[in-house]
Amino acid sequence: MAATAAQIERLRRMVNEPETTTYSDVVLAAYIERYPLLDERGQEPYTWDTATQPPTQDANEDWIVTYDLHAAAADVWEEKAAVVAGDFAFSADGGNYSRDQVYQQYMGQCRFHRGRRAPQSMRAHSWPEESGLGRVMPDWVTNRMRPLR
Repeated sequence: MAATAAQIERLRRMVNEPETTTYSDVVLAAYIERYPLLDERGQEPYTWDTATQPPTQDANEDWIVTYDLHAAAADVWEEKAAVVAGDFAFSADGGNYSRDQVYQQYMGQCRFHRGRRAPQSMRAHSWPEESGLGRVMPDWVTNRMRPLR
């Protein structure tokens, strides 16, 4: 379940890092592998072995290697922005130097890629149970009005 060379090269283009001096292929592969996705057949990258306590993850051999490259690119841009976060704008010898614009540009790229990452969902559970299901919710939970007497 390793990132492919094509995925690493695509991420390298997405984050404008053509050289391997700052980000090696191994480092970029680690960024990529943080974000596995369901493949086109709906297979998850791992399965749960419930025979053990606690349950453990096992690699799914049927999973086709699929990663969210936009999420990985956003992490790289965020890290690059952290490096230049201390830069500031100043004026000297009649010139204005806006070094802080680099940070703003990097964070703009981070937002761009975060906005294009794969959609995620979660299941919400109601607690305490709603009234009519055997329990009555306290008024403070639902913020409902008490009837006037």
